[in-house]
Amino acid sequence: MLVEEFDSLRRQRRRPGSGREAQRALALLLRFLGADAPVWEHDVHDLARAGTGLHARAVCEFLKGRDLLAQAPELHEDPDRVWIEAVLGGLPTQLAAEVATWVRVLRGEGRWPHPARSFRCIRRYLAALRPILATWQEAGIASLREVTDEDVVQAVQPGQSRNRKPDSQLSPLRSLFRALKQERTIFRDPARALTGHGHKGLPRSVPSDVLPAMFEEVTSAFGRLIMALVAVHALTGESIRELQLADLDLAHGRLTVRRGLRRRSIQLEPFTHQLAADWLAERHLRWPASTNPHLLTTGRTAFAAAAPPVHVTTILRIFPQGVNLDMLRQDRILDEAHASTDPLHLMRLFGISEVTAMRYITAAHPERTARLPR
Repeated sequence: MLVEEFDSLRRQRRRPGSGREAQRALALLLRFLGADAPVWEHDVHDLARAGTGLHARAVCEFLKGRDLLAQAPELHEDPDRVWIEAVLGGLPTQLAAEVATWVRVLRGEGRWPHPARSFRCIRRYLAALRPILATWQEAGIASLREVTDEDVVQAVQPGQSRNRKPDSQLSPLRSLFRALKQERTIFRDPARALTGHGHKGLPRSVPSDVLPAMFEEVTSAFGRLIMALVAVHALTGESIRELQLADLDLAHGRLTVRRGLRRRSIQLEPFTHQLAADWLAERHLRWPASTNPHLLTTGRTAFAAAAPPVHVTTILRIFPQGVNLDMLRQDRILDEAHASTDPLHLMRLFGISEVTAMRYITAAHPERTARLPR
């Protein structure tokens, strides 16, 4: 019987919601809808939302494997992509077409091949540009071909954008007009000479007593591994989320870090190596039949059909109040900069750019990088 088979599989794989409530909910679903025809996916999710203890994703996977699920495509759409399409739908026709061209270029579908950006990244860019596009629309600009250099400079002036820092809009603006010029949608790039408004603040150290206290407060293998990857190896949140199981080589103490199409290998020191081994043991104990290829996973993503990475908020939630991921990452790079004045060393060790490496060298050794008075 399907109900008994489902419950047996869930217990073997230690999936969430494997108690009697989930079993009764599935029995109720099949009793009313029957098992002779595929079950509509919306019905499974509606029953799960009713508080029956049913885990909708696990049930849908189970029914799909037995050709008993009528899938609802709208439930599997990327939420960031849906948001982007909704924003484009609210723009005037010509403006929407031009912004859509930019989105296609960021997705690697332009005239020239480029690494594809994720819809999450494109959503952040578009969210930063929305106030500017709204301002231009109110000013009567119906096409980005009408935008002048003065319009761009005025748009990023402090106090002009709505609830946005001007510097956060510089990169999206450059990307937008560069892509449109590449696709020959516009004839000239009005953002080509756009520069930042001021000097970025120098990185600051974290008090020496903060890190030991954090490791005492975070007790889970999941959280301690994330903290070590940030505090010891200065990985970004996005790099941590994208780590694959195949990227971790415990036998040789190596971890491959992905950034777009680029790969770099880091050597794990004994502390992080032990935390990685602890996490693998816990992961296998909790979800031995997990199909998710990512190194870090949770009960929600371990058996997801689309095998997504952990959500960014799951990682950010690890850090105690008052300390965030960027602070620890900056502290680690700055500590290395104090020990070395070679920017190439920082670039190789942490995979950062030349400009970023020089910012840390400047912060660590101001007496060596200060300009002499004329």
